[in-house]
Amino acid sequence: MRTKRRTLLKFVTAAVTALGVSGMPLAQPAAAAEKVTVFAAASLKNALDAVNAAWQKEAGKEAAVSYAASSALAKQIEAGAPADVFISADLAWMDYVAEKKLIKDDTRVNLLGNRIVLVAGSKDTAPVDIKQGFDLKGLLGDEKLAMGAVDSVPAGKYGKAALEKLGVWSAVEKNVAGAENVRAALLLVSKGEAPYGIVYKTDAAADKGVAIVGTFPEDSHPPIVYPIALTAESSNPDAAAYLDFVKSAKAAALFEAQGFKILN
Repeated sequence: MRTKRRTLLKFVTAAVTALGVSGMPLAQPAAAAEKVTVFAAASLKNALDAVNAAWQKEAGKEAAVSYAASSALAKQIEAGAPADVFISADLAWMDYVAEKKLIKDDTRVNLLGNRIVLVAGSKDTAPVDIKQGFDLKGLLGDEKLAMGAVDSVPAGKYGKAALEKLGVWSAVEKNVAGAENVRAALLLVSKGEAPYGIVYKTDAAADKGVAIVGTFPEDSHPPIVYPIALTAESSNPDAAAYLDFVKSAKAAALFEAQGFKILN
């Protein structure tokens, strides 16, 4: 009996070895689908999270998103960071990567619009009439005005342009607390580190710790435009389908629910 078992074991072992030598492939687990990597402006977080959840439910695919200032994301793409999709909060940083041939130009679309607002950390703060020469310095006193970094972060650039157009920038320039992105600026107000801040309308709506006390006139700054494009280096087969979904009516409804204006 033991002899028969040994003989059978030798036969099975020899058969498996023969299969291996002959090059017959062994069964392999199915490869996990590659996620679409998205680099998106920080102000998009709430809306784009909702869009991505809807896309995953409909298509069974996933998107992995890195949220940061558009300036930081553009520089990361330039440095070779792997991304399939870039959504900037202004035209300038999309132009920057386009000039360096880092996006697929034929996929570029102006996706969304927004507004900038003045927010305060207290719900009881009086409304502010934002107009030519309004007394923002008087409201601030010696305290800080939270903004995105005015030389690089789109929300900060829009805010500075508006304050310059309205003739109050020079009075408040030294009060500005520049943050690495607009959500960081929002947090300074929400946490009481600054009494006022300039952020997007959509950011203010996403944080119950702040109140909108005034809206900047649209003609006081360049139009706020969020362009989207596939990166030149993307080879993800799902990236184009993701882009189409972000531009779809279903996604538009989710963006509008967060206060964005649909441009495409």
